[in-house]
Amino acid sequence: MSRGHAPAPGRTAAGATGTRLTGVAMPGRPGHFDLVAEDDRIVSLTPSTESRGGVVTPLFTDVHVHLDKTYTISRIGGAGQARVESLFDAIALMEQDRPRWTAADIRARANRALENAYRLGVGAMRTHVDWIAPEVPEAWPVLVALREEWKGRVELQIAALVRGDLVPSAAGDIAARVRQDGGVLGAFFYRDEGLAEKVETMFALARQHDLDLDFHVDEGLDPEANGFELIVAATARHGYRDRVLCGHACSLAVRTAEELDRILAAAAEAGVALVALPTSNLYLQDRGEGVSPRRRGIAPIKEARRAGIATMLGSDNVGDAFYPYGDYDPLSILRLAATACQIAPEDWIDSITSLPGRLCSGNLSGLLAEGGPADFIWHAAEDLGELISRPRAERIVYRGGRPLPANHFDWRNA
Repeated sequence: MSRGHAPAPGRTAAGATGTRLTGVAMPGRPGHFDLVAEDDRIVSLTPSTESRGGVVTPLFTDVHVHLDKTYTISRIGGAGQARVESLFDAIALMEQDRPRWTAADIRARANRALENAYRLGVGAMRTHVDWIAPEVPEAWPVLVALREEWKGRVELQIAALVRGDLVPSAAGDIAARVRQDGGVLGAFFYRDEGLAEKVETMFALARQHDLDLDFHVDEGLDPEANGFELIVAATARHGYRDRVLCGHACSLAVRTAEELDRILAAAAEAGVALVALPTSNLYLQDRGEGVSPRRRGIAPIKEARRAGIATMLGSDNVGDAFYPYGDYDPLSILRLAATACQIAPEDWIDSITSLPGRLCSGNLSGLLAEGGPADFIWHAAEDLGELISRPRAERIVYRGGRPLPANHFDWRNA
């Protein structure tokens, strides 16, 4: 490791109940700190006279993923079908693969994803589940079961991703099932016919069943795509502040400056949150065969945050037709966004910690404090800037005050 970082500064011997980390930097706080954990709590967090002890961050939260689709690219590509030139090509390829989605297949792939996320320091996650027919999809009960199995390691939320054309006829029964299983209600909307009525139906059902809402909306670069505006207006009308998350909203990037200011001000006033998905949107937006992209296709997150919107980052798709790469590492998403979105990581560490943590888990505030849970990540870097610069920097995840065992997870046999 560079610059003389100890592999794990001040860590107690294996088997002891305590952990001491000396001279660590903590993004968002000036200076360096000594951190002492006993059992499962942080018992002391004090300014340190030492430095160069590494960087400590809270656990990560990944607020927008797709565990039903994950890790399918090898078999899609292996069949010679992985050529993608647009979002709708990716959708078509996933439909071709869907017949393989047995309960056992989904469980194996989702479990692999959760294992990887856990080892990388993810403490909470919200996964979407495609709901493309009135019947309950195969993935839904599988992920409900995995949510219980992973409790205490990765707090898993499950959001129904209802196809827009199903909303008028089937959303009522779907919402009842989502309520029964303690999930989140959501839909995919993109220039749908009768979109205003569909949005209203979703809000009415959410209020009836006391459900949070999560939308895939305006995932394209057509200026007339206005689903985000309709959702913002419905949030204000129904008094649903802090219970609505919109993902993608790519079309905001091609609105005029005046339109954007108006839309974002209304969203902030209504209390709508926004999550940008840099990997899949960079991969799919403004894509054409033999043509280099001119537009990033990512929602204008700096303007959104400046307007007062809770603005986050998520992994979205991993290892599927929408994005064939990735590894459920929110830090890598922040690293990508630093360049793609031209943001300062120091100002945006909350986009993968405290902000999504409040949505996904009451146990993850994203703040490390005396008396709080001893769940955090140590990184071999001097500060967040160096951490962003060193993708291969060692990290050690602490849960309950103890480091996780070395990761021997065999991805080849997953």
